[in-house]
Amino acid sequence: MNDSGIPVHQLPVHELSKRLENGELTCLELVENLLARIQKHDPLLGAFIDVYQEDARSTAGAADMARASGHAIGPLHGIPVAVKDIIDIEGRITTGGSRVWKDRRSPFTATLVRKMVEAGMIVLGKTQTVEFALGSFGTNQHMGSPKNPWDLKEHRATGGSSAGTAASVAARMAPWGIGTDTGGSVRIPSSWCGLTGLKTSVGRISVHGVLPLSHTLDTPGPMCRNVEDAAILYHLLAGPDMHDPKTMIHPVEDPFPKMQHGISGLKLARVPDSELEKADPENREAYEESLRLLQTQGAEIGRVELPNDFEEMGAHVGLIIGAEGFSYVGKYTDDPSLPVDDDVRPRIGLGKDISAKDYLLLLRGQQHIKQSFLEALDGFDALITPSTLQPALRVEDIDQSGTAAHFTRPVNLIEHCALSLPNGFTSNGLPLSLQIICAPYQEALALRIGWTFQNTTEWHLRFPGGID
Repeated sequence: MNDSGIPVHQLPVHELSKRLENGELTCLELVENLLARIQKHDPLLGAFIDVYQEDARSTAGAADMARASGHAIGPLHGIPVAVKDIIDIEGRITTGGSRVWKDRRSPFTATLVRKMVEAGMIVLGKTQTVEFALGSFGTNQHMGSPKNPWDLKEHRATGGSSAGTAASVAARMAPWGIGTDTGGSVRIPSSWCGLTGLKTSVGRISVHGVLPLSHTLDTPGPMCRNVEDAAILYHLLAGPDMHDPKTMIHPVEDPFPKMQHGISGLKLARVPDSELEKADPENREAYEESLRLLQTQGAEIGRVELPNDFEEMGAHVGLIIGAEGFSYVGKYTDDPSLPVDDDVRPRIGLGKDISAKDYLLLLRGQQHIKQSFLEALDGFDALITPSTLQPALRVEDIDQSGTAAHFTRPVNLIEHCALSLPNGFTSNGLPLSLQIICAPYQEALALRIGWTFQNTTEWHLRFPGGID
């Protein structure tokens, strides 16, 4: 508890930073609070694969001494973070969600982790992922499927593949976390767990030290409780890295100068009605209400004809992931003697028989679709969609041959950026989510639209009631 009466674990990062700065809170107090929550709640939720308790405590103590002596590195010194278990930290085990790699020790530290550590942040531990990060539901046959904290009575999926990060942040066991997104793996779990997640453009945040699934599509991104925190973590991580040439091409725009400028005069496109036909009714209602709210803030809402339907685009993404994923892990999924998730094998297996010619045609087709979308959306500042067709599913109801990525995979295909954030709840208390899609490298614009939406709503302030 703090002077405002709000428990420490409920505070967003930008508020924690202020309290650390003015001495209302120590880094060690914060870390101990979160470690106690992990000890209490994670046996039920299964978000973490490993918790670095002693390292976190000792690093927090060092951060307190640095702050007390006037040597704070910056505003994030002493702030904890959860990291998806496909991201390397030198000397630590990184399994990629696979028993095949249960003893794989990271040879070096990923650039994004190095940036966080250099800013003084404290890695609490590694979080669960779908095996090889290939799956939209968040399930893992051998390593464990995290439980969605919004329903403690039934085992509902968190969404994937950044399943553990979503569960840990939603349950207030970590103030924010890192996920990766190849077809929706930041946005789907953010949607199902009531979080704000940013899918970044390719090359915006370095993938050096991130286990690859699809080098064409892989993008790391922040998973947070609100837009402001997402902007803070994004701004820290974005930028050039000599180990990832794609990061050297496009300069990064600071999201903060314009983030609070409002959206008056912006032109936003609504998704065609045909793409909403399979959406849950409550989800459609929340979507329409969100559009009305954006309109009241001065945005113009328009209709647009899109050149490709989302299901077709999703299948295209699946083939690219299959082809590139098979090049990385096909030797494991092809070996029936290895303990590979039965639901992941066929997804990687899609790439086994794709010829070099067909693969190159897939990439050529991707660029054609990307250009067609840029032309179709010319004159619009963003395309607005739901993040998912439905809220979190019960694990027992999941059809693993399907996908939760109807609205997310197309964004990866056209190489846009996108922000998912809460926009309502179902009648039985499950989060719903809105997706704000912007052109490549326009993360600052997506965050600006999201900030306006979030500061006129309170959906992001809710938290799972059963997790005290």
